[in-house]
Amino acid sequence: MIHVIKATGQAEKFSEEKLVQSIKRAGISPELENEVVAHIKTKLYDDIPTSVIYHHINEYLKHSSKPYTSAKYSLKQAIMDLGPTGYPFEDYISHIMKSQGFQTSVRNIVRGMCVSHEIDVIALRGEEKIMVEAKFHNFAGTKTNIHVAMYTKARFEDIKKQNGFTHAWLVTNTKVTADAISFGGCCGMHIISWEYPSRNNFRDIVEKAKLIPITALTSLNRTQKTQLLELGIVLVKDIVSDHTLLTELHLPSHRNDDIVKESNQLLEV
Repeated sequence: MIHVIKATGQAEKFSEEKLVQSIKRAGISPELENEVVAHIKTKLYDDIPTSVIYHHINEYLKHSSKPYTSAKYSLKQAIMDLGPTGYPFEDYISHIMKSQGFQTSVRNIVRGMCVSHEIDVIALRGEEKIMVEAKFHNFAGTKTNIHVAMYTKARFEDIKKQNGFTHAWLVTNTKVTADAISFGGCCGMHIISWEYPSRNNFRDIVEKAKLIPITALTSLNRTQKTQLLELGIVLVKDIVSDHTLLTELHLPSHRNDDIVKESNQLLEV
């Protein structure tokens, strides 16, 4: 019996069903899906880290007939690559909120009853005014714990009356602990993580709205991605909508064409 070691260090039985589900999310054809599963089965050994399985899938897809699917499969890692600072992630959360019909602003200083606070994202929709705490993590095994949920609630209580806030949201790109979820449910704070809640979680929203970050693009190197992020260019959609954004990178025209081509392919999946 083969066991895998998750990013948290926890061991669990290898599940072909889970493997297939993760591959399906990349939007690849059933034929290619079967090829990937067969390839991974040849690489398995007991206590194999899930990161190694991820690497093998990614490498296989890169050299397949549809190499752009590797970027879609790497979506979670691409979001973690928005770091090391949390600013691009806050911009990314702003886009997520906009996809849900909100008007947004980022990094506002708001005066509370006791002290001033920098609010990651403020989201407005109808009579709702939401304080969003955007909790960014660079590593898949990191969980947002109850302490984060508690200080998010405390900040909300300090600012809500003077500023007309109606709700507090805690949004994170990885997972949350059971205690944090229980606390949020008890005090009426909405929590969104990579897989929580079971519907309309972080991954569901991002995939449905095709909010693919530019860090998913294999045609850009790390320096070029950082340049665009510093200019507030966060989404692949931005490049598709306005090719002139790439002029900031001062690349040859054929390189720009490659980036636009990959960007279009990612949004078509």
